Amino acid sequence: MMHVTRRFAAILVAACGFAAAVPAMAQEAPKVKFATSMGDIVVEVYPDKAPRTAANFLQYVKDGHYNGTIFHRVIDGFMIQGGGFDAGMNEKKTRPPIAHEGAESSAKGLKNQVGYLAMARTPDPNSASAQFFINVKDNERLNYSAPTASGWGYTVFGKVVSGMDVVNKIKAVPTGNAGMHQNVPVTPVVVTSATLVK
Repeated sequence: MMHVTRRFAAILVAACGFAAAVPAMAQEAPKVKFATSMGDIVVEVYPDKAPRTAANFLQYVKDGHYNGTIFHRVIDGFMIQGGGFDAGMNEKKTRPPIAHEGAESSAKGLKNQVGYLAMARTPDPNSASAQFFINVKDNERLNYSAPTASGWGYTVFGKVVSGMDVVNKIKAVPTGNAGMHQNVPVTPVVVTSATLVK
């Protein structure tokens, strides 16, 4: 009887060791719903692949920054860009920019492909703040390739998981000039709210 008990205990210890060795299940990627004047878009964000960029974007969502903004730059066959201006083309105040993370996210498989989100920036690779864009075609030339002026690319941090039909409607809207800005939708495409999906 003692032999059986010891054997059972050994099996339990081995089972516990195996359980401890199994990695914890990866947490589900955060999702954000953009309610827009043309329909809802739900995006998934990848903190495991672009941690600084994802945290920055999600903080803007939590702060309500994107509420009332518009997709202010729309180019069919390229991308739709938003997150920076209200319907009157007034630029919203942002936090300080974040460090470029394109090399890391690219190495982990995120590319500027149809439906994927990336951070917009100026020629300075470390200038991204709140503006982002959704690729409406595979934009290979926007991917990170080298730490050079033409190679930094744009940090990808998420993708559309619902509402790509809305993205496709937005990319087809008529556009024109608004002051110094080009490719601005003639009728504003407004983000009424951006909220974390529970």
